[in-house]
Amino acid sequence: MSINQIVTPLDSAVLETKEQYSVYFKIINHAFSELVSKIAQHNICSTIETTFMEQYCELLLYSLEAFRVKYLFDSEEKMKVDLTESGFPNYLEFRYLLNDLELKNEHISKLPKVEELKAEFLETLLKNKEEISERKLHQAASIVYYNSVEQKFIFKRFVQGKIIANVGTAASEGEYMVSWSFYDVTYNRPFICFMYFDLYKTSISEYTQQIYEVLETVADRDMSMDMMAYAIDKKLPKVWPKKLKKVDMGPFHNVFAKDELEITHVILKGIIEKNLDLSAFALSLTIKTTNSTGNFSEGNIFNKQYLQVWENSKPQKYVFTSHRVMQTLYDQIPDTLHALTQDPIEISALTL
Repeated sequence: MSINQIVTPLDSAVLETKEQYSVYFKIINHAFSELVSKIAQHNICSTIETTFMEQYCELLLYSLEAFRVKYLFDSEEKMKVDLTESGFPNYLEFRYLLNDLELKNEHISKLPKVEELKAEFLETLLKNKEEISERKLHQAASIVYYNSVEQKFIFKRFVQGKIIANVGTAASEGEYMVSWSFYDVTYNRPFICFMYFDLYKTSISEYTQQIYEVLETVADRDMSMDMMAYAIDKKLPKVWPKKLKKVDMGPFHNVFAKDELEITHVILKGIIEKNLDLSAFALSLTIKTTNSTGNFSEGNIFNKQYLQVWENSKPQKYVFTSHRVMQTLYDQIPDTLHALTQDPIEISALTL
C-alpha cells in the first residue's frame, strides 16, 4: 500500500493498520528527536534544564518504540490516539504497557520457544515457499516486545528527577534544583517541571525523601502555577521555593490528531488538499514560570510557617515545525503565529 493511500478518518482515534503505525511513530520520533537540540539552540531553557528535558524525552521515545513493537502484528488490539488537545497516545496505553510488563513472565510462558519459532519460519519460507502467517508474526513481535522492553524505562504518570545543587545560575533562584515530569491524564500529554529552592533549618539528605513524596502527591498533574507553588510550599515547611517552571510538551499537531485547534486543522486541510505531505506536523510548547517576590508568615508564634508570595511571568509559547508547514500556517493563520513568543522554530522535514 502506498503511503498516500493510508486512510485516516477524522472521526477515528484508532490506528488500524501497520502502515498507520509506521507513519505515526516515524512522525513523533522525528519531532522529539529534533526538539531538544532546537530548545538548546534557541536558549529556550537553561543548559541543565535542557539536559533533563532530553532525559525525559528519551523515556517518552522509548515508550513509543515499545508501543510500536507491541502493536506491530496485533490484529485484535489497536492503539488509541487521544481525542483531546493532545495528538499523543492516550494515557491508558502507558498503563496497559506497564500492566503487560508486570505480567511479563506469564505472557512469555504462553509463547513458543524462540528456537522453535525460528525453525518454523525457515521451514515455511525456504521449504514450503509460503508467507509467514500474521499469527506467527504477532508471536515473534510479542517475543521481541516482552524480552526487550524494560519497565524502568517506560514513561510513567509521574517521573521523579534527582535534586541537584543549583550551579551556574543566579543565587536568588535558590541553592537547589529538582525536576519531575508527569503525563497528565486530563490532557493526555507530557509536562516537565523544575523547582529552584533553598532549605530552612535542615539538610538536603534529611529532607530529600519528603520532597519527593510531596511532589508526587501535589504536583503530578496540570494546574495553575499559583496552585502548584502554594501546594508545594505549604506541604514542605523547610523548603523555600524561589522559582517554578512548567513546560507543556504539546499539543502535537499531526494527521492523527483529533482536536479543534487552528494549527491542527490547517495541517489536516493541507494534507487533504495535497498541499502538505502526510508527514507534516507541528509541535506546540508552552512554558509557564512563577517567581517568589518575598514571603509572609502564617500561624502563631508556636506554629509559624513562612510562605512565598508568587508572581507569574507571561507564558512563553513556541511552535516547532518544518519550513513548508510554517509557510502554510503563515498563509492561513498569521495572527496565531504573531501571538507566539518568537517566530516558529524550524525543524527539518520528515521524508516517509
